[in-house]
Amino acid sequence: MNSTAEWISRSVSRLRAAAPAAAKEGGKGPEKQVRTSTDKSGVTDVVAKVAVPRSTHERLQATLRRGQEALSPRALRRLLTDLQEVVAPQVSELEGGRRAQAVAEWYATAEAEERRDMWLLLCEQFAPDATQFKSARQRYEAAAGTAEEGQAEISLRRALVSPRTRLLQRFAVFPEGMRFLVDMRAELLPLLKSDKRLLALDAELEHLFSTWFDVAFLELRRLSWDSPASLIEKLIKYEAVHDIRSWADLKNRLDSDRRCYGFFHPRLPNEPLIFVEVALVDKISSSITPLLDEAAAPADLAKATTAIFYSISNTQTGLRGVSFGDSLIKHVVETLTQEFPRLRTFATLSPIPGFRAWLGKHAGAMLERLDDKRRSELGRAVGFEPPQPTHFLAALDKPLELDAKSPVRQMLLECAAYYLGREMQEGKPVDAVARFHLGNGARVERLNWAGDPSAKGLKQSYGVMVNYLYDLKRIDKHRGLLAQGKVPVSGDIDSLCRN
Repeated sequence: MNSTAEWISRSVSRLRAAAPAAAKEGGKGPEKQVRTSTDKSGVTDVVAKVAVPRSTHERLQATLRRGQEALSPRALRRLLTDLQEVVAPQVSELEGGRRAQAVAEWYATAEAEERRDMWLLLCEQFAPDATQFKSARQRYEAAAGTAEEGQAEISLRRALVSPRTRLLQRFAVFPEGMRFLVDMRAELLPLLKSDKRLLALDAELEHLFSTWFDVAFLELRRLSWDSPASLIEKLIKYEAVHDIRSWADLKNRLDSDRRCYGFFHPRLPNEPLIFVEVALVDKISSSITPLLDEAAAPADLAKATTAIFYSISNTQTGLRGVSFGDSLIKHVVETLTQEFPRLRTFATLSPIPGFRAWLGKHAGAMLERLDDKRRSELGRAVGFEPPQPTHFLAALDKPLELDAKSPVRQMLLECAAYYLGREMQEGKPVDAVARFHLGNGARVERLNWAGDPSAKGLKQSYGVMVNYLYDLKRIDKHRGLLAQGKVPVSGDIDSLCRN
């Protein structure tokens, strides 16, 4: 009887404590204070604290659901048990995969917040054993330089393999398991900024995908006008660089002087992971317009010496950040050279998607780099001396109307060169496309004014495009330079602006 009374008392206390928070914030959000004003009648300030979200450890020990929590403690415990049974040591891989499939079937019918509860369980209940890891690390450090070093390293590696790793591996066993994991990460990614608790699960998935989706395990297939309609429709759907506007546009990209390839994974047999579109021409292209010209006659393949990669689209949001290995471009190059031995130059015609947004924030810093003469020239061109960031950016509203000798145009190209050649974050280029190609061993070859005059091109980079060159004999050298924090550039940064 006493225990019942105590339980009721504790539950009522918890409900009373949560009530102001639920009324104010719906039980969500970080802890913060809500203070009522003190009036002249002497009413005392009241401070109500909005409770921070409870961890799964706390919720599993609780009896009642709080605020906006999706799963009740009982349902959360049941889900945890199901997940633990997937990865139970005595369970075979096949049986573990069957149990994982049952969890995936529950997940398919779950609400969004219920799915988040499963993610939180994966993050908080299947983390590495910190004590075991600390002990293994100490043994490894103590064994350095001794005969026991090898065994100590093995123990350390095992300690780094979390139960979460083994659990996710079990989900990859059943036939649709890989599709399930990729889609789950796609759902997870938009929530990482607002809920840092999910970062561990995202990092684990990205690490596993980097292994599972290495280019060595992918199959390269050519797409043509005769390919299955379902596959061609996916090319239209997933094209992320230059939208396919019509069937005529699509047919142009699959014409005789073009090649389009898809990379496929054996566990996702009918789902392309990457599309690579290539134009076969006689020199490095400086504009996307002729390449997308539906009325243009096919190029003479007998004269083709250059392969231009003008679109590379990752079709799976859940694989964002997975590089597929640095051999992706090499694989396509090898395939092309087998068919066209005359090809000598392999380059891209690439967008600079982050440039305009970056310049909007850093125009002032770029103007400060100018000497007095250049500053005066630019000031006269924009109609205000000394020029301010607002004046410079306003002068770029119609970039295609700027002539070749315009100080504004020259300054814009210099900013683009600096952005690609100098702006780094954590040792990598800030621009996503640059990060991909430079990370794969290319070098920045040339900037192209009005390379993409479309509305999208103007919005991204004022129409400026860039060629990345894949010099097959220097790929390793270029990657080495990037590892040292140096962007490989043809000539120097200044030479990029002379076009």
